[in-house]
Amino acid sequence: MERILEVQNIEKYYGNKSNLTKAIDNISFNVDKGEFVGIMGASGSGKTTLLNCISTIDRVTAGHIVVKDEDITKLKGNKLNKFRREELGFIFQDFNLLDTLTCYENIALALTIQGINAREIDKRVNEIAEKLEIKEILKKYPYQVSGGQKQRVASARAIITKPKLVLADEPTGALDSKSARQLLENFEYLNQKLQATILMVTHDAFTASYSNRILFIKDGKIFNELIKGNDTRKQFFEKIIDVQTLLGGDLNDCF
Repeated sequence: MERILEVQNIEKYYGNKSNLTKAIDNISFNVDKGEFVGIMGASGSGKTTLLNCISTIDRVTAGHIVVKDEDITKLKGNKLNKFRREELGFIFQDFNLLDTLTCYENIALALTIQGINAREIDKRVNEIAEKLEIKEILKKYPYQVSGGQKQRVASARAIITKPKLVLADEPTGALDSKSARQLLENFEYLNQKLQATILMVTHDAFTASYSNRILFIKDGKIFNELIKGNDTRKQFFEKIIDVQTLLGGDLNDCF
């Protein structure tokens, strides 16, 4: 199996000597090509900090993060920008779409920045839009479409560059239950049909049940790991709830 991500003994501290907070405490794990991995934990557990370090938004204090044989903890300047642009896809809770651009232009923007020719851009945008069932809204602006449609546009934008790794931060947090389910089914499609490797942070057990493997973070450490295997999604969901009970998290956040 091709290894996409290696997280090696990373630590992250905030503050100074008189007031030091350890947000990540010696975490290590790997993600292989085609995996859909969820990261769960209570508020303040370190899960978002972990995602921020992998996405290069934040820097680790110690340890290494390797994406496809590239130690990204050593990247700076233009090399770091190039890595973010070409190797990572991002899906955010608040969509981060540009309201002054149409949905088509939002999806195409990353390819335009890479200098891809217009004909190839048009082909790729229309292909991914058809797969995610958003062709009819490509000429509309983000403020003219629903939250679920915005998130599918954001998903198309994340996958259009064929990144090594797609990072999703609470992707269903701003969606109603129907839109959330549609988005998660699209994630399954991206993962199973397009072989996208997805790493998703979520506090929601229903959302997490769509992944193949879950890492539970507590106090900056990996507390537990669940692998879906041959379980149905309902069986996997119930196991997630069991682990969250052990974590002592707020079970109201699970539904």
